[in-house]
Amino acid sequence: MPTLSPDLLGLSLLLGVGLGIFVTTVIGRTIYIMTHPPRRTYASAVARGKPGDPSEIPPPRGPRTFSSWSFPSRGRSLPVWDVVGDNAAGPIIILSHGWGDSRVGGLSRLPELARHASRLILWDMPGHGDAPGTCSLGTREVDDLLELIRCVREPNRDIVLYGWSMGSGVSIAAAASDVRQRQARIAAVIAEAPSRGIVAPARAVLREKNLPRSWNVMPALWLLGIDFGVGPTWRRKGPFDRAELAGRLECPLLVLRGEHDAIASHEDAAAIATAARGTLATIPGGGHHGLWTNEAHAAEVRRVVHPFLAALTGLPRPAPSPRSRAGSEKL
Repeated sequence: MPTLSPDLLGLSLLLGVGLGIFVTTVIGRTIYIMTHPPRRTYASAVARGKPGDPSEIPPPRGPRTFSSWSFPSRGRSLPVWDVVGDNAAGPIIILSHGWGDSRVGGLSRLPELARHASRLILWDMPGHGDAPGTCSLGTREVDDLLELIRCVREPNRDIVLYGWSMGSGVSIAAAASDVRQRQARIAAVIAEAPSRGIVAPARAVLREKNLPRSWNVMPALWLLGIDFGVGPTWRRKGPFDRAELAGRLECPLLVLRGEHDAIASHEDAAAIATAARGTLATIPGGGHHGLWTNEAHAAEVRRVVHPFLAALTGLPRPAPSPRSRAGSEKL
């Protein structure tokens, strides 16, 4: 049997070590990027000429009266904007943002939701905005949201959870806790651009950064899944599966999805809505982002969200527009 010469053996070992270092580095970099999202802060909003807090929302929808405070969760102090709503008898609406976003992202949604709410709570998840810590991709953030719910709940006052992208999954998972749901009077969940699993959102993040995503995503998620306690594969029918969690809801669920969303697939959105016997509304022409900042898309979203919330709050339902093209399907 032929044997390698000492020189070839040494070269093979050197190449093997180099390949191992390369693979480890890329996987480590992938993990770092997914757990350290870009921070969207007051300064970054102002630098783009956008409102940086509720008091800077321009007329006629603003400014909004609010207070700032923080709450402790998992050894961290997480910042909150507590905004006064327009309906003193309405629920408390808690807005949970997506990966790489922050409570600043809730400002575009706030004025329309405020008409139905007594209070609106916007918060920064760990590793986002002004909050310390790192992102755990919608797993441990559920405990943070449950703690926030405990802090803001009021006797005989309903709570509505509104989340987008990663925050939609966090909102579904928090509401799926049977004991907390009954104690906190969670009346409804609105999930904007939800994904059933984690693989597609993770690859989308790397695609936006022009980074490798073919072979490195699964090993990175394998390691993170073990660390976060959801299992190494993050497969469906597991503790992270948003459709499985939606099936445990005891309150109405509205799922919003842009027609051309490349991250949250129609199949995922439909599975989540179906599991909860909820409503799936498809926004024509919409993508993963911009449903509230693009006026044409926002008009369609309002035509779906206002009747949904009005049914909970008792406010008059806006008359349907004959031009509305939003696809809404009870599942």
